[in-house]
Amino acid sequence: MGNKKEPVSLIPLGGVGEIGKNMWVLEYEDDIIVIDAGVMFPEEEMLGIDLVIPDITYLVENKDRVRGIFLSHGHEDHIGAVPYVLQVLNAPIYGTRLTLGLLKGKLEEHGLASTADLREVRAGGSVKVGALEVEFIHVNHSIADVVAMAVHTPQGVIVYCSDFKLDQTPIGGRVMDLHRFAELGRDGVLLLMSDSTNAERPGYTLSERVVGQAFDQVFDEAPGRILVATFSSNIHRIQQIIDAAAKHGRKVGIVGRSMINNVSIASELGYLNVPPRIMVDIDELDKYPADKVVIITTGSQGEPMAALTRMAMAEHRKVDIMPGDTVVISAMPIPGNEKLVGKTINHLFRQGARVIYQAVSGIHVSGHASQEELKLLLNLCRPRYFMPIHGEYRMLVRHAELAEMVGIPSKNILLCDIGDVVEIRSEGIAKTGKVTAGQVLVDGLGVGDVGNIVLRDRKQLAQDGILIVVTTIDKQSGTVVAGPDIISRGFVYMRESEKLIEEAREEVKQILKQCEAEGITEWNLIKGNVKDGLTQMLYQRTKRRPMIMPIIMEV
Repeated sequence: MGNKKEPVSLIPLGGVGEIGKNMWVLEYEDDIIVIDAGVMFPEEEMLGIDLVIPDITYLVENKDRVRGIFLSHGHEDHIGAVPYVLQVLNAPIYGTRLTLGLLKGKLEEHGLASTADLREVRAGGSVKVGALEVEFIHVNHSIADVVAMAVHTPQGVIVYCSDFKLDQTPIGGRVMDLHRFAELGRDGVLLLMSDSTNAERPGYTLSERVVGQAFDQVFDEAPGRILVATFSSNIHRIQQIIDAAAKHGRKVGIVGRSMINNVSIASELGYLNVPPRIMVDIDELDKYPADKVVIITTGSQGEPMAALTRMAMAEHRKVDIMPGDTVVISAMPIPGNEKLVGKTINHLFRQGARVIYQAVSGIHVSGHASQEELKLLLNLCRPRYFMPIHGEYRMLVRHAELAEMVGIPSKNILLCDIGDVVEIRSEGIAKTGKVTAGQVLVDGLGVGDVGNIVLRDRKQLAQDGILIVVTTIDKQSGTVVAGPDIISRGFVYMRESEKLIEEAREEVKQILKQCEAEGITEWNLIKGNVKDGLTQMLYQRTKRRPMIMPIIMEV
């Protein structure tokens, strides 16, 4: 049996049917490579959760076969989970210069920078690992140094093109390497995996340069200070803000931890071109007239702790919003963040600022390809099989429809769910099973210690509060010595609901008497009876179900 017959397997551990936590496993015989390792921001009902990362049980079970982690670019949804992965997996990490620069900052925070094996790659180069060769191809996106990957396997070439757009006039001047995609297409692409974020959007995505022109106009017209909020990883956008500031003779101050970090990393690595003496420490900005100042800040998503949100709420230590300020929000709300962003904009208007946001201007363009660009990539690669990735399920479906339009037979198009095992053999492509996959919740320093049960409890506590029932029982006779005392938090205010609390106390007394009469001495049974009886009584009186926590002490 020749080598050619061995299947290539692909497993998404994240990033399909959702936006975020992108992570793919590609394996051939004994070799596994991981492509991207991202995080996702928590949904509204995930109370108290900071981040969501992929479940990497499968990788831990096969850690001896993992040959490397390959990163396409430096966005959180592609590199954010690396520090968590490295705690359980020891594998070299391949990425371009800026990607590794941004990653290093994250690893330092987790105390992993000294042990991580980081290997720099560049577009046009390739790396051989086991039976696989990974080639890096330059593409445009809303951050610099982004690569698509062509994985050369014994079965054929698999092209992974996550997060790209076709910018004919990119900042930094390097156009997507269409030539290489066309060459691969001519020689034969086995499978194309392509970005579906904007698969619902007709036409072409505008060039990043359009934003520069919009900034120019805003800077022309703004009477006072200008504050621009954008993603701290969008180095091209930050470059355009600095260029506009230089053109209009304004000094630039930076606010927000991630913004300060990323600007310094990008400047050191040569991805940001900062004119001399334009940057000013935020404490020094007051020395300059308002119409000579620009502040670049985090908080474009309305995140509660981000700098712009704190300014909008008048809670920032160094920067107050003043009437006459122009605030530019240069980002689209990530799905689910619209409310937070709207709230921040309202507060900024209340503080007297003029706010310019996406809905009414050209101060943001997407970093993702629209329908015509997606079709172009399909036509260049002419893949035998196609798999839409990076998007919610409806986006994947729309992308699959586009692939059919350009002539890919529907039987050769595969839509995946997280954890699906996809095998490509000489005779075809098919889902052949599932592995453990899903989401792991990060809360503070805890990784995975908060699950559905804890979230359910948090939800109940948030919605209906808690009642704690404390009783002391004589160990020998089983009679009640003290209590029951009732403490209420988030359910009712004790003083105003004395009658209800008194009724609850009576109810507990009756239940305890009954337990004593029936000779029930098992703590758990007594607690269960108290819980059930009290839940029923309170629901009849209030139509609410607080969490009930009986505490029994013995003397």
